[in-house]
Amino acid sequence: MESNNPFENSPYPGLTLNSSSRRSISSLQSKTLGGNSIREVSFRDLGSKPIRHGSTGSEGFSMSQKEINDEDARFIYINDPGKTNEKFEFAGNSIQTGKYSVFTFLPRNLFEQFHRVAYIYFLVIAILNQLPQLAVFGRGASILPLAFVLLVTAVKDAYEDWRRHQSDRIENNRLALVLVNNQFQQKKWKHIRVGEILKISANDTLPCDMVLLSTSDPTGVAYVQTINLDGESNLKTRYAKQETLPKVPEKEKIKGLIKCDKPNRNIYGFQANMEIDGKRVSLGPSNIILRGCELKNTAWAIGVSVYCGQETKVMLNNSGAPSKRSRLETHMNRETILLSVFLISLCTVVSVCAAVWLRRHRDELDYLPFYRRKDFSEKEEGENYKYYGWGLEIFFTFLMSVIVFQIMIPISLYISMELVRVGQAYFMIHDANMYDEASNSRFQCRALNINEDLGQIKYVFSDKTGTLTENKMEFQCASIWGVDYSGGKTNLQNETVETSVKVGEHILRPKMKVNVDPELLRLLKSGKQLDEGKHIENFFLALAACNTIVPLVTDTNDPGVKLIDYQGESPDEQALVYAAAAYGFILIERTSGHIIIDVQGERQSAGLMYWVCMSSTVTVRECQL
Repeated sequence: MESNNPFENSPYPGLTLNSSSRRSISSLQSKTLGGNSIREVSFRDLGSKPIRHGSTGSEGFSMSQKEINDEDARFIYINDPGKTNEKFEFAGNSIQTGKYSVFTFLPRNLFEQFHRVAYIYFLVIAILNQLPQLAVFGRGASILPLAFVLLVTAVKDAYEDWRRHQSDRIENNRLALVLVNNQFQQKKWKHIRVGEILKISANDTLPCDMVLLSTSDPTGVAYVQTINLDGESNLKTRYAKQETLPKVPEKEKIKGLIKCDKPNRNIYGFQANMEIDGKRVSLGPSNIILRGCELKNTAWAIGVSVYCGQETKVMLNNSGAPSKRSRLETHMNRETILLSVFLISLCTVVSVCAAVWLRRHRDELDYLPFYRRKDFSEKEEGENYKYYGWGLEIFFTFLMSVIVFQIMIPISLYISMELVRVGQAYFMIHDANMYDEASNSRFQCRALNINEDLGQIKYVFSDKTGTLTENKMEFQCASIWGVDYSGGKTNLQNETVETSVKVGEHILRPKMKVNVDPELLRLLKSGKQLDEGKHIENFFLALAACNTIVPLVTDTNDPGVKLIDYQGESPDEQALVYAAAAYGFILIERTSGHIIIDVQGERQSAGLMYWVCMSSTVTVRECQL
């Protein structure tokens, strides 16, 4: 950086954030770039020469270097879905996340329900009770409890799967702009085919995996939010190749061939080559936007679909609706097995006792009360009445004991559990404390059979800060030019100051408020009269300028007031930019060529010179308005 402007005279200060994760704030440091420049941008308004997009430092992210074999490749003819699907009919863009169909619901649902050991036990009891020799209760009465439990669970599972099918139907019938006869026309998502050219507007969701051809930004940059893929709400950048940027699909017919790898589950990898206008261009993960991403801070983006429907990366990573079982249910299965073993042991003891009794009274069986082996009602010599021999009598005694002692595993417990789960779901959904005003959404119970597992945490595996926390950084204090402005205090009594800037007819305010240090504010107001004030000014100027944050303007209830929502790949950068805004250094606008900052009422514009992606190092040069 040059030394004749405040953007380039910033020191290397130390910062303190209230997070257990202390990350290096490389966005404030000017590093030697050498051959690690990820992206060089041309600015016509600043007089620099056009420089092509490229990468020499991170090959795996910017382009694919390996040659793809024809056997392992997919050939996509741009803007020619008929020829693309001529040899191989690729999957359509319709998706299905439901577990059952009309024909598979009954057998599959019964199969899943009988994973509960108790249900198998009750089924065996019901079957035994159907035999005339063993009938203890009415045949219908023995089936009804099990049938009722199976019916309640089946209705619950059917309702959950019906909701999945409803969600799929809504998703498949959404509309997207597809190029048809040199005009972008609305088309349902489920009718989109591989090879078609799509146009995505700001805040729209991607209907398929598509390779970027051009964007509203003159340098081909597009900002996307991947919260539906990896849960990260920070913006990520994707790029269109320079060879396709000037092409306008409505005015000229775009022809080309994309040779890419077959559908796979790796959402961070993409290997392809594109042949267009006689040139061969390499494509990588930075040139593709996946289904489910949202386009942000970009007016529009045009791309060609490469993977559709079930072949998209997000759907390949979706293993379907799992059959979830709570810890309580698993514990009950184990207890059922133990009780079954005890029941078999008890029935075995009864059978042994019955065998001893039959052997001891074998000569008196014909006349013993309540047993009488012979029936003398019709003949004097009598006939055997329901007597099948000593061995079978013992076996039938064992089975009848099982039926008599079946109450050891009560089926009413499972009936009560299913009803309690339904009641729990009702109260959780209508709980006022679970209502989120920001998103205007209530608690949703998507699986009724795991209610009891809520809050039951045994092991915690965490890879980084943010997995279990809100991942929200807040600026607390700073050390500038060797001066610690926290004063060695951990809990500072700071005050909140609301800053704003007038742009046109609207007043813009930062979305998040930050506590400020009155001493720093006083030194800033002293301006450049003191060296300490100059250092502080350079510090906050560096915070506002040297980052990858994109300011998004959102509406409020007051039509004259709008909020600036700072979005970026790192929550650390967000916290630092919000802190700079609180001290009067408000980042207003960012493009691929320049940034505009309101410095305590004075507008300043800086041109972007270098950006090192892996370390978030940004080099700018000042250009006063």
